[in-house]
Amino acid sequence: MNPIATTIDEIADDFDLLDDWEERYRHVIDLGRKLAEWPEADRREDERVAGCQSRVWLRATARDGRLHFQAASDSAIVQGLLALILAVYDGRGAAEILDQAPDFLARFGLAEHLSPSRRNGTAAVIGRIRAIAATGPQ
Repeated sequence: MNPIATTIDEIADDFDLLDDWEERYRHVIDLGRKLAEWPEADRREDERVAGCQSRVWLRATARDGRLHFQAASDSAIVQGLLALILAVYDGRGAAEILDQAPDFLARFGLAEHLSPSRRNGTAAVIGRIRAIAATGPQ
């Protein structure tokens, strides 16, 4: 697995190839479509992320010293943002997650185009991931 900074650089390079916000928006939605299915029946209330306008679920498991995340949303754009967040954090060790500044979405040219509620929601998801990295999955 690439170091987290390399993964962020690769994602940023992909976004740099897109000319405008609409292309980036479509790309984010396409990424969300590729996220693994999480059936509604498996979504538990204790896995909902507070602070998100859309409904968002996040599940973490630890295996072989690494944290693995599953996430889902009822919003297409949020599902895509979750795909980006998981591309950065999934399968990482806790120290690597905590060492990475949580502002990487700005590198992708997305943060300034998100509504305040979406920025708050992505911050809540990243905050939850960082809290899990600090304390371990519950």
